[in-house]
Amino acid sequence: MATADRIVLITGTSTGIGLATAVAAAQAGWHVVATMRDTAKAGPLTEAAAAAGVAGRIEVKRLDVTERASIDACLGEVLASHGRLDALVNNAGAGVVGTVEQVGGEAFRSAMEVNFFGVVEATGAAMPHLRASGGRVVTVTSVGGVVGQPFNEAYCAAKFAAEGFLESLAPVAASVGVHVTVVEPGAVASEFVASQGIDVPALLAAAGPYAPALKSYVERTMAAFDNAQTSAGAAASIVEVLESAEPPFRVQTSETARAFVATKLADLDGASVQRMTGGWVGR
Repeated sequence: MATADRIVLITGTSTGIGLATAVAAAQAGWHVVATMRDTAKAGPLTEAAAAAGVAGRIEVKRLDVTERASIDACLGEVLASHGRLDALVNNAGAGVVGTVEQVGGEAFRSAMEVNFFGVVEATGAAMPHLRASGGRVVTVTSVGGVVGQPFNEAYCAAKFAAEGFLESLAPVAASVGVHVTVVEPGAVASEFVASQGIDVPALLAAAGPYAPALKSYVERTMAAFDNAQTSAGAAASIVEVLESAEPPFRVQTSETARAFVATKLADLDGASVQRMTGGWVGR
């Protein structure tokens, strides 16, 4: 059954930026298919939607971006119910803290599965429907998809990969009428940080020769999150992209994020970034 509503599917909506984006998009008039791996965790979203008066514009569905069958099943339900898809917001993500010698290759593979291959699979599955609607792909990457950050090697590698994929896809998608945008938040005060379950004292105790650098990094990062942007602030940038007739390829969600990313984009030999991030680890 086709509908006249603009339909957006958002991944990773149980907390944080995804939850805030689902509510904000519904407030902007979109019908939101809010997805998450475990729909038993939908309580905070449904409560926020009710409080905002948009419960009728949000439907919750299960989607695990690491399972292609889950992606296909969810898209099939959306098309059966609404007959169209106008936008995909790739927001689901997972963080990893630690250096390669200690976390090992499996941590990198896990980060890639969610942050990179999840984006690839969801985008590829959605493209035929977005071509039909002249729609758009909006992917929440990170300033960590532009600037490599100490002890975030796995996370940044996956986000770099996602940005490379999408930057390459963008002109191809545009040739068939689909806009592609990456949205790059900096520090955001959301449950994403808490959900990583990082035991800082244990992490430091196990860091061995990296302990001084890790301690310096943790102290700097905690201070950054003390002044972090809200999830609602980041969500506003995403909804602005959804609403724009001609969205740009790259969007940062705050002035702090813009200044941070600008350091890299103007850094032809890499020295500026190395000076900046070296200071984070006491160099």
